Amino acid sequence: MQPIPGNLLGPPPPMATAEEDGAEVFEELFSGAGPFRVERIVSRGQSSPEGFWYDQDEHEWVVLLKGAARLRLEGREEPVELGPGDTLVLPARCRHRVEWTAENEETVWLAIHFSAEPAGA
Repeated sequence: MQPIPGNLLGPPPPMATAEEDGAEVFEELFSGAGPFRVERIVSRGQSSPEGFWYDQDEHEWVVLLKGAARLRLEGREEPVELGPGDTLVLPARCRHRVEWTAENEETVWLAIHFSAEPAGA
């Protein structure tokens, strides 16, 4: 594998743009065995659709690099507000939704998805 330079706060490459104007941009940066996947998400005022909850088979670690967001976790009374540098681990099957992201600037996330199974299982 050759080194691949990039900039997490730069514009997404043309092939990573959203399918429609105004949608979030999900860009897989790299992946590996396990499953193991790293992606960058760029939001601008997006939120999860009404009644929709993410419910994933793998764990997810997110760091907010720029902007602001609020997440709702099922079973938790208070929402989680994220600003630059804030991180959150979402265990597999932890139902969650994005209540809002900053409308006046891009919110840039780095998400690492990894196996819920212990290594060697």
